[in-house]
Amino acid sequence: MAQTGQEFNVDDKKLHEIVHEADNVVPRPTPKEFFEKQPHKSLQNFSDYEKLYRESIENPDKFFGEKAHEFLSWDHDFHKVQWGSFKDGEIAWFLGGKLNASYNCVDRFAFATPDKPAVIFEADDESESRILTFADLLREVSKVAGLLQSWGVKKGDIVAIYLPMTPEAIIAMLACVRLGAVHSCIFAGFSAGSIKERIIDADCKVVITCDEGKRGGRVTHSKEILNSALKECPDVEKVLVYKRTGNPEVEMVEGRDFWWQEEADQFPGYIPPVSVDSEDPLFILYTSGSTGAPKGVVHCTAGYLLGAALTTRYVFDLQPEDILFTAGDVGWITGHTYALYGPLSLGVPTIVFEGTPAYPDMGRFWKIIEKYKATHFYVAPTALRMLKKSGEAEIAKYDLSSLRTLGSVGEPIASEIWKWYDEKIGHKCCHIADTYWQTESGSHLIAPLAGAVPTKPGAATLPFFGIDAVIIDPTTGKVREGNDVEGVLGVRSPWPSMARTVYHCHQRFLNAYLRPYPGFYFTGDGAGRDHDGYYWIRGRVDDVVNVSGHRLSTGEIESVLLENKKVSESAVVGISDDLTGQAVIAAVQLKEPELITDDESLLALRKKLRLHVRKVIGPFAAPKTIIIVDDLPKTRSGKIIRRIIRKICSGEGDSIGDTSTMANPEVVAKLEAEVEQQFGVKN
Repeated sequence: MAQTGQEFNVDDKKLHEIVHEADNVVPRPTPKEFFEKQPHKSLQNFSDYEKLYRESIENPDKFFGEKAHEFLSWDHDFHKVQWGSFKDGEIAWFLGGKLNASYNCVDRFAFATPDKPAVIFEADDESESRILTFADLLREVSKVAGLLQSWGVKKGDIVAIYLPMTPEAIIAMLACVRLGAVHSCIFAGFSAGSIKERIIDADCKVVITCDEGKRGGRVTHSKEILNSALKECPDVEKVLVYKRTGNPEVEMVEGRDFWWQEEADQFPGYIPPVSVDSEDPLFILYTSGSTGAPKGVVHCTAGYLLGAALTTRYVFDLQPEDILFTAGDVGWITGHTYALYGPLSLGVPTIVFEGTPAYPDMGRFWKIIEKYKATHFYVAPTALRMLKKSGEAEIAKYDLSSLRTLGSVGEPIASEIWKWYDEKIGHKCCHIADTYWQTESGSHLIAPLAGAVPTKPGAATLPFFGIDAVIIDPTTGKVREGNDVEGVLGVRSPWPSMARTVYHCHQRFLNAYLRPYPGFYFTGDGAGRDHDGYYWIRGRVDDVVNVSGHRLSTGEIESVLLENKKVSESAVVGISDDLTGQAVIAAVQLKEPELITDDESLLALRKKLRLHVRKVIGPFAAPKTIIIVDDLPKTRSGKIIRRIIRKICSGEGDSIGDTSTMANPEVVAKLEAEVEQQFGVKN
């Protein structure tokens, strides 16, 4: 392919034969057979992908200029498609163009198809569910925009949004950008300290929240938590509060706090959108690193919106008559791109789910899909592992035949989970889109395009349009050409939806992404390119372990451990070792821990797991230590926090740092006790 410096001319039949040679490839229908039942097709075959991809790399001005006109509505046309480079550290797209994201996601569809569903809200309590049409959405967005405008919110101002996954979160985001203001969504599960940190860093004077939220049959105290945070945010002048539960005991500060319903109804159902420049910021989203304060990643209007629309259309093959169910929160980039901007910019209904996959039972996802006849489902492997563990009885209750594309997001999906997803949810007739991307990328970097790119379980497959992916030798910094290579994953040239900077700190952006390998965007992930040119994501580079000169991907070892039927989750880290440089340590969570009742069975299981890793990868990859735990430390989005495991196993538990944003901070003490009990490591 273009990014490897060589041609990749493989016709559809030959490609189909290649990807079915490997033992780990699930036999699938050809793209033509697979998409026969579809009324529309974005791409017909692999040749379509290859042609468009090559054009996007060799002539990005023509490719993205045409796509920008096709997918977006402009108030004023752009005069230059792109400017800048990674070497310069300054990037801009669609220079001189003016548009409004709210208009692109709401107005143009409200005018053409006012009665078409836009936001399908599945409440935690199913009886409270409701549907907003595009006309409804325009009306509600305009009212809130009018209210914010009366408070003095204007173009360039940053508004903090601290809301659960309800239509009001979507409305608030679109109301901000309607005025040219910038939204900064804060995950509804964050603590007061994390909220305060983000509000202060973004210089927010206005915050939008709710009295309380509902999740998993429980009430979450949103306003109470926010009140605590605002004690240290003196610059906040106004707080808009949506009455979700109506609890009369919720504390409201006079002169600062106002009820959404009472205030918004004073404004008309249409407020004209404010035209902004292509490069004006659309939103800030904070992403936590293993060290330092959270980074406020800044995304700009036109490039981001185009990336969201293009990837949603081509990766998922999302068509106007479809319904997308993204089980992700707007507190994270997945919710931004694929629960809001992607589907709504295409005029496609989006399902917004307030609850959890386990409430009131483990069939909730499947019930939602059947209820609304969702055609596309997008979820994290974390949830899939949990659902797989719960068994298949709940799945059998529901009709999932409406599904056409199944997506995976957030982390590499293990082959075992991929196959389960394909067989039990997709019944082997759905496209599986294992998507690789980041908060900073804005939209998919590497993913199989529905109807065109055959898949392999666990492989991210091939780059999206405009993503000139490369494998870089971490030692020399040079690009490794050809196939069957491994290294760190980089991108050779800018793409429209990538972040432009870190708020208040452009140097931090440059140091994190553009300076590690000059001339390239550094993803921070290790990756391999196999004999077919397919990409496999190996995990964060700081999660690559070097044992006696062998560079080992922790993700690869984790996948092997998960092949044992007793293991539900695994996390592998490397710690310093005097003999080998680094040693592999594995923390393993069992599906049924109660069955391992004595030291003998525990030792037998550890031995079996080590031998399996030796057999599959090699003796050098076998974990020096395997810790059996009840639970693994995780973020609120479900990602395992491996640095905590690394710190504890290295005897550095006293330097873990802030755990307030963890979903399960109680695990830290339990993990420390388990490490000490099993191996005598004490902090």
